[in-house]
Formats: sequence, structure tokens, C-alpha cells
Amino acid sequence: MTQRPLAPASLAAQGLGWIEPTTKAIVSPIHVSSTFLRDDDNQFRSGRVYARADNPTFDQAEATVTALEHGVAGLVFASGMAAATACFQALEPGHHVIAPTVMYWALRNWLATFATRWGLAVSFVDTTDLAAVASAVQPGRTKLIWLETPANPLWHVSDIESVAAIAHRAGARLVVDSTVAAAVFTRPLDLGADVVMHAATKYLNGHSDLVAGMLVTARDDDFWQRLRTIRAQIGGVLGSFEAWLLMRGLRTLFPRIRWAAHSAHSLADRLAAHPAVAEVLYPGLPNCLGHEVARRQMRGGFGAMLSIRIRGGESAAIATAARVELWKRATSLGGVESLIEHRASIEGSGSPCPPDLLRLSVGIEDSDDLFADLDQALLAAQS
Repeated sequence: MTQRPLAPASLAAQGLGWIEPTTKAIVSPIHVSSTFLRDDDNQFRSGRVYARADNPTFDQAEATVTALEHGVAGLVFASGMAAATACFQALEPGHHVIAPTVMYWALRNWLATFATRWGLAVSFVDTTDLAAVASAVQPGRTKLIWLETPANPLWHVSDIESVAAIAHRAGARLVVDSTVAAAVFTRPLDLGADVVMHAATKYLNGHSDLVAGMLVTARDDDFWQRLRTIRAQIGGVLGSFEAWLLMRGLRTLFPRIRWAAHSAHSLADRLAAHPAVAEVLYPGLPNCLGHEVARRQMRGGFGAMLSIRIRGGESAAIATAARVELWKRATSLGGVESLIEHRASIEGSGSPCPPDLLRLSVGIEDSDDLFADLDQALLAAQS
């Protein structure tokens, strides 16, 4: 009898069903060795040479996320920034790249400073505007288009399939930062992306106790081999314990993020009617920019991130964040605990983030408790 394919949630929970062959342990061990024994004839038939290039503890996490993203290979990195910047380091001086005007601020800043010093030309455009993306292409020179969707912290949604078509017509690759969709709600490779990136610190791990990044590719081609070489030669590798923690987090990815996304949608609906809230930014709301695109390319939910714009401006937003008790005032997202942050203060000069905006990362607490805490903080700040 042919067994039907397992659902993605089952694959993640089982860690693809891997069993440690010697002891039959259902949890893979942590490999801490930095080096590996050569064969008698000086070969490495085990496939392992040195831990900076590879580590057996990486294997299960890489294989699991690759399976969830319907890719052919994956690479873990020491951070999301290490994974993201590797994609640009794999290009040549003089190449042109397109990136969103709204995206993770640290990477945007890196592109505007370091990348240009290394000889890359960078155009920032509104990637929700397909005509603007197409107009930004420089024939023969554009080699990579970067998307982040939903995009931090305004949660704009870009049309992956349409931008992939633009990129491929230009002979460029499309790389998608899918951190917020988390290999659960969107699979960019199925929509034509060439590589998908995750800040694995966030939802893939989900416990705010490690920093990691992940790349998954649709093809094992020359670009992918350059990325593998960059990880080994620049040294942006994850520690063994952190790789083990990442796999630990991946096993609960689906129930964590589905619960959090359900709560986020409920909070978005309730906050949209709150007298102290001027606007709610959440792709699950019909009036939000990109909702129709999100309905097409997100399945089973719209993620657990939202932002709210506060009546009374920046001072009221900061006062609201100061008065929460259950929510934690902290950078990052995707953990089991709910976080709140005034992003304009963090991003500083040049940020596209409105000063009246608070970014909310919804965790797995009771949604009524989360709303009650925000409600009292919002009302206190207004008074």
C-alpha cells in the first residue's frame, strides 16, 4: 500500500523522521568536533573535512527547512544578516540589484553603505508596484532582485510570482526574505523565487534563545555553490549547540505560528476599532495594502506580525509602549513571548517607518490577555 505524503506540520514535528543510527535516539546529537579523520589514502569519504565548511549538526535543520520550502538544498548561517549578505557577496562588482524601500532596516542600511562600497549598484523601489520594479531593471546589469514579504515593519505584501517573472526576463535571480511567512504561510520557491532566506532567529527557532539564518535554493547551480563557498571562507557558520536548538524549535513551528497568527488576526480586528488607534497594518485586513496579493500567495493565515499607528503621534506611541505589562519592550520577533517596539527610535534617521508606529510580534499567550494589556496602555497614554 502506498502511504500518502505527510503534511508539512508532521514533517516538522518529526524532524523528517530522522533517527540517530547508533543509539536509535529520536533526538539527534550535538556534534562538537571541529575536524574529521582522513581515510588511509588521505581522502575524506565521510564527506566531512572541517566544521567551518560543514557540521553534522546542521544536517537535520537544513534538510527540514529545505523540505518545508520545497527546495533542493539548504544552508544555515550564523545569523539572518550573514545569510542575506552572502547573497549579495556572491555577485560581482558592477552588478545591479533591486531591493524594497520597506524592508528589514539593518539589511537596507548594509545595502546602502557596505554593498555600494564593494561595487554593487543598489536601487530601492516600492516592490508592491510591479511597474516600478520593471522600470528599475537595468538590462544586462541587474542580477538580483530582493523581496521581503510581508515587509517589516509596514507589512506590505509583494507579488512573488510577478516579480519572479520580471527578474527572470532580465536574466536576474529573485531572492525572497520569507522570515514572517516562516515556511508555513508562503513557499516562495513554488511561486518562482530562486532562493528563500529566513532569519531563523525568529519563527523557525521561536524561543528567542539563538541567532541564526537559513537559505534554501530551488536549484543546486553555480550561484548556490558560491553561497556555500562564501559561508565556509568568510566563516559565517552556526555553532553546534545553536544548530541543535534550531532543530528543537523547528519541531513546534506549525502549532506555534498558527496559534500566534490566529491571535494576531483577532488583535488586528479588535485594535482596528480602538479609539486610540489611527490605523492597523496587517495583511489579513481587507483594507490593508497588498491584502488581495496576500490572499493569493499566503495559505492558512497572514502571519503573526502587525503594526499599529497611534493617535497622538510619536509621544503617544512611546507612552503606550512604556505602559504595557504583559507585552515586552524588546527588539526581534517570532518568539513565544509577545514583543512591542517603537521602530522609528531604533531605525533612526532615514527610516521609512512612521514615528507614531508600534510594531507588535504576537506570541502564544492568551489573546484576551494581550488585548487587555494593550487596551489599558493605549487608554493611559491618551489620557
